[in-house]
Amino acid sequence: MRTMFPSIRTIIATFAMMVVSAFVSVPNLAAQTPQQSAKPATSSGQSGASGQSGATGGTQATAEAPKPVDPEEEKAYKEIADTKADDADKRIQLGEAYIQKYPNGKYAEQVYAVLTTAEYSKQDLPKMYADSDKALALNPDDVTVLVLVGWVIPHNYNPDDLEAEHRLDKGEAYEKHALAVLAALPKPANLTDEQFAKAKAQGESQAHSGLGLIYFRRQKFDDSIDELKKATADPGNQDPTDYYVMGMELNQQKKFADAQASFQKCAQLPGGLQDRCKKSADEAKKQASQPASK
Repeated sequence: MRTMFPSIRTIIATFAMMVVSAFVSVPNLAAQTPQQSAKPATSSGQSGASGQSGATGGTQATAEAPKPVDPEEEKAYKEIADTKADDADKRIQLGEAYIQKYPNGKYAEQVYAVLTTAEYSKQDLPKMYADSDKALALNPDDVTVLVLVGWVIPHNYNPDDLEAEHRLDKGEAYEKHALAVLAALPKPANLTDEQFAKAKAQGESQAHSGLGLIYFRRQKFDDSIDELKKATADPGNQDPTDYYVMGMELNQQKKFADAQASFQKCAQLPGGLQDRCKKSADEAKKQASQPASK
């Protein structure tokens, strides 16, 4: 089955950028994992003299020495971080210049994440996939990259591609891992509780959306519907494509009244799917009014 969504790039590119930018804009969040952020557990009454903790005890791992601060590198990264998320051309220019000058730099992983999102917005998918691989090689828990790439894969699915099923496997693994990382992600000090909760909700919504589309591509309609319901559960994270796909699947299951409701929600959201969803809602309504066949 090959179903194309011609409006995807224009309808939800902004939505995707909102999610990833919420994390990329925080320098330490993209690289931070629950394990990395945890401090070694110590008892308040213990010290290095106790023989059980600290350097004298020989049981506490020596912390890796931080890389020396290079003012020029700090300045180069700050310029990238300060560039608006929708200025993809400048982010790509600055990011590539950083990587060329500092291939093993302190912020290399974060810069690869920035390049991934910027290249997605330019629809340069080969570069996006290449830079996302580099980002995840440095930090497999980077939710900005996991969520976005796992979401992009099913939206750009071509069943004639020999790598199609492998890509879907990869996307599914990315989104499931992203959800696990998001569930345990510590809040950065420079985000408010509200900002962090909103960023997490957006990331989780997009991850469920990606999984829903992956299961749709595999015609696992029940699994897909479950994921798409989770993706659209938050009123602040509404994707018309999720409702459109859910409506198609409910039609396949002859649940026409539910399909009509899904298409109607799609039609209420701005974007290129509105007319198509209105027509689909009318057709589902007609099907729902007909006597059930015996």
